[in-house]
Amino acid sequence: MKTLGLIGGLSWESSTEYYRYINTFVKEELGGLNSAKCLMHSFNFAEIVEMQHNGEWEKATQAMVDAAKKLEGGGADAIVICTNTMHKMADDLEKNVVIPLIHIADATAAKIKEQGLDAVGLLGTNFTMEQDFYKERLKKHGIDVVVPDGEDRKIVHNVIYEELCQGVVKESSKKAYLEILSRLADKGAQGVVLGCTEIPLLINQNDTSMPLFDTTYLHSKAAAEFAMK
Repeated sequence: MKTLGLIGGLSWESSTEYYRYINTFVKEELGGLNSAKCLMHSFNFAEIVEMQHNGEWEKATQAMVDAAKKLEGGGADAIVICTNTMHKMADDLEKNVVIPLIHIADATAAKIKEQGLDAVGLLGTNFTMEQDFYKERLKKHGIDVVVPDGEDRKIVHNVIYEELCQGVVKESSKKAYLEILSRLADKGAQGVVLGCTEIPLLINQNDTSMPLFDTTYLHSKAAAEFAMK
């Protein structure tokens, strides 16, 4: 079994979901007492958030590259960034390590195409929704992306940082997210990418008939499959 190098703490709440999913997939596939071989570099998320909101992307990139190099040096066979937003640095990480990076948008795109969809909504942080690094990766797979309007983006972003990343789940926020999903459908979205690894803590497929793509689950599954090859 290969060893996965997880870059976590972005936030730790979603990192625990990665660890749980990856080990569950391995156990289901291999049975017995089998579990995943993992290394994790876990950030102090407060430091990363400060860099994000101050626009210190070069500093954040260097921190991510350093983490990837440490994992590679520790024996990891692949890098897994346990968050969507910090895939903004994915290209830089790939240039600085020899081992492969398992990209969250690629794993998500594969599932979208499997369901025969070609236009999806995208929920995530403002960085993910407004910048091109994530949307362009999906477009390379032939998938069109629509994002919420300005006020809806603000709601989505604030709920992530002020609630979900702090372990707070509110029914009022779930209601607001589901209303935003409806407006994305009106804009042509056939399904919605939960493009922040904390969002599945708030809404899931049981809450709507609209296809949802849980990036935490899909990315974890791709990582586990790589490890078991």
